[in-house]
Amino acid sequence: VKIFAPNIEQRDVVNHLKGSPTEEKRNVLVESARLARGNIQDLAELKATEFDAVIFPGGFGVAKNLCSWAVDGKNCTVNEHVNATLQAFHSAKKPIGLCCISPVLAAKVFPGCEVTVGQDKDVDGRFPDAETASAIVELGCKHICKNVNESHVDRANKIVTTCAFMCKAPLHEIFDGIGTMVQEVLKLA
Repeated sequence: VKIFAPNIEQRDVVNHLKGSPTEEKRNVLVESARLARGNIQDLAELKATEFDAVIFPGGFGVAKNLCSWAVDGKNCTVNEHVNATLQAFHSAKKPIGLCCISPVLAAKVFPGCEVTVGQDKDVDGRFPDAETASAIVELGCKHICKNVNESHVDRANKIVTTCAFMCKAPLHEIFDGIGTMVQEVLKLA
């Protein structure tokens, strides 16, 4: 297992204690290195031939830094290295795992694929971003409704997705869903 991140500036830096942006500037690779305890490489160096699968975690950083979904929605652009990585694994018929908001990357890069970001309606306030499912459909993809503890496998494209924090759920349910995604990716590898 190796960890990669793009060597780019973050769109913005958020003080998560206050919930507001700061004037500070940070680099995605440097911040990712902090989380990965330094054991990380520039995404530009990733070679699909050296790995059996790739998994993209989610989070708002995906929507702001790996693509411009947070600002542009379905009209977003995908970072060139993220796009190249997805294309390389897809072309090699190697599995791709995506959780939380990152399934929008597949929806943007692979029209016609099947993904999940949870539900397409805000059920009991648990899916406040349910409109993301509609945007995925507008991109020409199929959104599959799943609960937070489940994942969806698009066997034709070898794409496995789960909604994770797109659902307001207890952490153990989110953990279970991410676990099923990882297990399914490994089965396809």
